[in-house]
Amino acid sequence: MQETDDAPQLTSQHRELLDQMLDKWSLQIMEALCEQPLRFNELRRAIPVVTQKSLTSALRRLERNGMVERVVTHTRPIAVEYRISPIGRTLQGLIDALLGWTTANLPEVEQARAQFDDQQHDDTAIAGTAAP
Repeated sequence: MQETDDAPQLTSQHRELLDQMLDKWSLQIMEALCEQPLRFNELRRAIPVVTQKSLTSALRRLERNGMVERVVTHTRPIAVEYRISPIGRTLQGLIDALLGWTTANLPEVEQARAQFDDQQHDDTAIAGTAAP
């Protein structure tokens, strides 16, 4: 991030990388690979709701950004294994911190959501009963 006298600035390059790292599947993939290297189908089993297409796409983005390494083993049959890269490993503490923050704050977030939804419902009901 570019720094000014006041605070760091979020540039378009930062936003692009963060968008790719914080997309729907990347954090789950990174979390699984921080535990151990996995083959594609092992990753699919670890994240059962991900489609093959979405997993392939996310793995390619993570590999392109240097977070994941794709290793081809020259065994019979040939196998492909995905593992966290050294730069990807530097994110493990941040991923753990995000998961910890989510766990600690989820009840408060859910309460705020419920209050917001109730208010939206009340506003809609009031608007629906207003005289023409």
